[in-house]
Formats: sequence, C-alpha cells, structure tokens
Amino acid sequence: MPELPEVETVMRGLAAVLVGGRIRRVEQRRADLRFALPEQFAGRLSGRRIERMARRAKYILAHLDRDEVLAMHLGMTGRFTIDPAGSQARNPGAFVHDAGGDPRHDHVVFHMADGTIVTFNDARRFGYMDLIPESGLATHKHFSGLGPEPLSNSFDAVALATAARDRKTDLKALLMDQRVVAGLGNIYVVEALFRAGLKPSAPARRLTDRRGRPTPKAEALVRAVRDVLGEAIEAGGSSLRDYRQADGALGYFQKSHQVYDRAGEPCLRPGCSGTIRRIVQGGRSSFHCPRCQR
Repeated sequence: MPELPEVETVMRGLAAVLVGGRIRRVEQRRADLRFALPEQFAGRLSGRRIERMARRAKYILAHLDRDEVLAMHLGMTGRFTIDPAGSQARNPGAFVHDAGGDPRHDHVVFHMADGTIVTFNDARRFGYMDLIPESGLATHKHFSGLGPEPLSNSFDAVALATAARDRKTDLKALLMDQRVVAGLGNIYVVEALFRAGLKPSAPARRLTDRRGRPTPKAEALVRAVRDVLGEAIEAGGSSLRDYRQADGALGYFQKSHQVYDRAGEPCLRPGCSGTIRRIVQGGRSSFHCPRCQR
C-alpha cells in the first residue's frame, strides 16, 4: 500500500495540473469503489473549481469552491493517469506492485475544462472517494481519529512520549497506530527505527521516563521519522515505479532502504558487522539489525 511519501508525491503531481482548473464533467463508471460513491457524485462535481490540493495522512484532498472537499484514498492499487490536452498521457503514481493499468479498471474519469483528462484506475477497488463539507473535514469519520502529521510541529518527542506512556505495545505498533501519528506505514517505520537504533519489537515505554517525560530515544526517533520521510518525498517515494519529478528525474527511494526487504544482507551502518533479520509483527514483515538496534 502506498504510504505518506508516495501519496504526497501523487498529490503534488495532480496539483501541478489541476489547481485553478474547473471540472467540466465526471464519468462515474460504477456506483462504488471500496465504499459507495456519494449520491449524485458526478453531478455534484461538474462545474466545480479546484482551489487547492493537500494531503492528510494517506488521503489526497482536493479543496473545491463552495467550501467542499473531494477526499480520495488510493487503497492498495489506486493510480491516477493525467492526459493533458494534445499531449502524451503521464502517470503521477504508478506503483511497483501495480496491476498494469487495465482500462477495465478505469472507474472515475475527470474531464477538465482545459481538455485535461484525469483517470482513476483501481484493480482491487480498495480505494475510495468522498465529498465532505470543508467545515466538517476535521470531525469527519475518515479524519477525526487521526494523530498529528509526522512532518508538522505537533509531532514531537513530548507527543510521542505521551502516546507511549503506559502503553503495553512495541515501538513498531506504536508508530503504525494512525491515532498516534498519521500516515506512517511499514516501510518508513522500520527505516526510521533503524536510524534511531531502536528494535521494532522493543517496548514503547522506552520513549518515556518515570515522570512521563521524553527520553533521548524519543528525541532520536522523532528526528529519524522526519528525516526518512523528507528524503523519501524528495526521491519520489519507495513504491513509485515511473513517477518523474519536475526535472524529469526518476525517484526511487527503495534504493536507499537500509533495512526494509534486506533480510540476510549485511548491515549498512559503518562499523557494524550485523546481518539484517526479518521478523513478523502483526502479520507484517519487520526488518532490523540485531547488533545495532536495541
């Protein structure tokens, strides 16, 4: 599933061609994706102007005129294709594990007033879309329980230590909890834990002292989360196969993975002679170096 950097990359690719544009019409080729599409979905979007675009956790948000927001989730295999008028189609989000973009899975097509066509393709239909009043976005069921954005000022060592206090869980489960921090997923959690020198299965209480204050490990983990996400966004994400940045360069953060999917390979930390191991936590693979992560 695409994680925060991939969703951010797709959002930026869409924003570059959609912000300021007006939706001429929408082709709604089925009544539902993962969930039923809103009533009169196509009609409610026709003629609307896209004022700005943003990301919240793993959601892409198109803020429309008349104070409404189109919220879009990519699910497992969701992808957008942009076909600018009179030029070759390009894809701001084709993932490594994509389903090939079979046109039979083109479920929603946005026709813009300038001739641009944006198509949402989703083979597994785990993605979904919703129309939400701007004033009710924060309290909507998709967003009300989300924690702070990991790149925002509200995510810091104090917030992380507060979430960890008295929690009988491990560090990976803590960071994967969207109520603690929004948008993190398997890849970037294990990469951040490696950078912070913390084992994924270590108890979350290591992040707080007896008085509930953040430990140096909490400070290090927050820095690691910020660094790995920032670098991944700069590179265009890990799961993206052929997204091109503004300068035409391909982005492959997977080339920078230090532990993820490297089981049996040597640790890349200078001076460490450890070998990366794979364990399973909550049904998901975790990777770590047993020598330099404690």
